[in-house]
Amino acid sequence: MAEGGTSENGLQEKTRAFPQPVKVQLIRNTKVFINNEWRASIRGKRFPTFNPATGVKLCDVEEADREDVDEAVEAAKAAVQRSSPWRRMDASSRGKLLHKLADLMERDRLLLATLETLDTGKPFLQSFFIDLDGSIKTLRYYAGWTDKIHGQSLPIDDSFMCLTRHEPVGVCGAIIPWNFPLLMFMWKIAPALSCGNTVVIKPAEQTPLTALHVGSLIKEVGQLITAAAANSNLKRVTLELGGKNPCIVFADCDLQLAVEEIQKGAFYNQGQCCTAASRIFVEESIYEEFVQRSVENAKKIVIGDPMDPQTTHGPQIDQQQFDKIMDLIESGKNEGARLEHGGGAVGEKSLFIQPTIFSGVKDHMRIAKEEIFGPVQCILSFENQQEAVERANNSPYGLVSAVFTTSMDRALSVSAAMETGTVWINCYNALHAQTPFGGYKMSGNGRELGEYALAEYSEVKTVTFKLTETT
Repeated sequence: MAEGGTSENGLQEKTRAFPQPVKVQLIRNTKVFINNEWRASIRGKRFPTFNPATGVKLCDVEEADREDVDEAVEAAKAAVQRSSPWRRMDASSRGKLLHKLADLMERDRLLLATLETLDTGKPFLQSFFIDLDGSIKTLRYYAGWTDKIHGQSLPIDDSFMCLTRHEPVGVCGAIIPWNFPLLMFMWKIAPALSCGNTVVIKPAEQTPLTALHVGSLIKEVGQLITAAAANSNLKRVTLELGGKNPCIVFADCDLQLAVEEIQKGAFYNQGQCCTAASRIFVEESIYEEFVQRSVENAKKIVIGDPMDPQTTHGPQIDQQQFDKIMDLIESGKNEGARLEHGGGAVGEKSLFIQPTIFSGVKDHMRIAKEEIFGPVQCILSFENQQEAVERANNSPYGLVSAVFTTSMDRALSVSAAMETGTVWINCYNALHAQTPFGGYKMSGNGRELGEYALAEYSEVKTVTFKLTETT
């Protein structure tokens, strides 16, 4: 599975009748969206956004500043007051509005996927079938939760009655990363709005276009409040941060499955995933064969124009990320890892980096410790299960991990020992709207997705009644 919940095999099947990117006026809104209105920024500042595949400027976007943020927060506060139409709306009506927004995203799916590819450089079919699919499913999942968020009746003393209520926290602030701009947008607003909150959104300056288009869809819905703004001072914070995610490959695994799933984890979205499979521990008896098959599989990756349906590997997001990745690749060479495949740029003055495989990687090397956020696969070896688990857990991060084995006992024991928020068994990037996602240690606070995410966007109130004695 890939991020958003669509399998890679399913994606390959769909490409037989692939959709074509739309060729109409794509960029319709470049202003700040506050209180259901498009506005110029107060200070009149603008910033450019570029197509990372070509370096061509797509447009200039209004840059919100402190004054714009203040206006956005005030509008969001007004919209969440107890007397407001949004706050007084019954829960099922909130669900209908979220479903309506999902309907509009279905209607504009081609346009949104094209914008996402132009702005991020990810292959168009991944944008269409994975990012859009996951975004729409997330909205519909939380639309179904709106009238099912309820408290409990608690047994206490006979002379008291106690119940709990779940109430919205109020105005929520969300900062969206550039690697999955639309999907992360939905991960934030869907549970927040489901609970009855309002939201102030700050999209990444590298990739603002799909968020701005969703603003126009929200305007069509007419009742939801969001804004493209900057940081707000949050009292409650949920953070989904990075990872240095380990995969443990045992000798009894389905070897080809392990090779393919792990490379999807390592190279999907050009490695620009917080879930990237960046530390692969392979049992010594199958180590050389795993490396050989990984190189053979990597040679099948198609690098090229993200709008070409045959392309499976696009550019990095910008020059800063490109330079960081190339620096880490050089460090791998200098520290003694064996470069098995790739390791260089594709062409001159481009942001494309070849899918890169290192073997002979040691735990002390930078490429084994630092989050690369690029298409670099680091393969290490291990002798026994205890060693593999200890080394895998020896990291300040704890976002995701994966185990490849045909032994159910081993799968259960290793997954129990892993210090990560998610453990995948014989698969990778299996993310769904229904399942909670988040990390241990320095990989974040709180959880996205699933029922667990609702707790981040609601306050629990306890109400206790003293009962009158009756005869």
